[in-house]
Amino acid sequence: MVTHLVSIEHNSVIGVFATCTENVALIPNSVEESTAALLREVLQVDTVPTEICNGSIIGSLVSGNSKGFVVSWHAFDSEIAKLAEYGNVARLPSNINAAGNVILANDRTALVHQSLSDKAVNVISETMDVDVHRGTIAGLNTVGMAGFATNNGVLVHPKVTDTEIKMLERIFDLPIGVGSVNFGSPLVGSGILANSKGYVAGKDTTGIELGRIYDVLMDL
Repeated sequence: MVTHLVSIEHNSVIGVFATCTENVALIPNSVEESTAALLREVLQVDTVPTEICNGSIIGSLVSGNSKGFVVSWHAFDSEIAKLAEYGNVARLPSNINAAGNVILANDRTALVHQSLSDKAVNVISETMDVDVHRGTIAGLNTVGMAGFATNNGVLVHPKVTDTEIKMLERIFDLPIGVGSVNFGSPLVGSGILANSKGYVAGKDTTGIELGRIYDVLMDL
């Protein structure tokens, strides 16, 4: 498995600025073609340059899987229309704006912020075709940053509790492992782009951290 360290917007928190599914990677318009080509090669996806809410923090404002995307309530119609070419799209009906930060999902399951309403949970379930559960990781409601899920496994914040691990194992029915990114950051969702075919990590991620990412998210 070939892995790569990358930066987006000259920053190692690549999960804040981009997101990916089994099929596409949503990236800021400013991403250099060399980086986009690397993502296409490693993740085996189409790259889609775009904006959300007229800005570049796509990973924080979008959560997606193979079926569709849930985006910030404030996303523009033109941005919604572009994503609709690649799956279902819905705005998150909530005062919580950062959909990517508060939804941890793969193609079957989603863990979401505890305060999301039943209406928001239903929108996520219907748009992404997943079973949705409320919960925390390491006591954090920002589960999309405190964890990262593929169809192979779930990598989470090192301070995850035993109770949370049992919950994650039950709802995802996948291996759960702890790790970090970017030389010790526990917010693993901020530093990874991955699917079942490959992964990249923020440029400051160490070799040991890369090995852990591979073991949990890729190695079946």
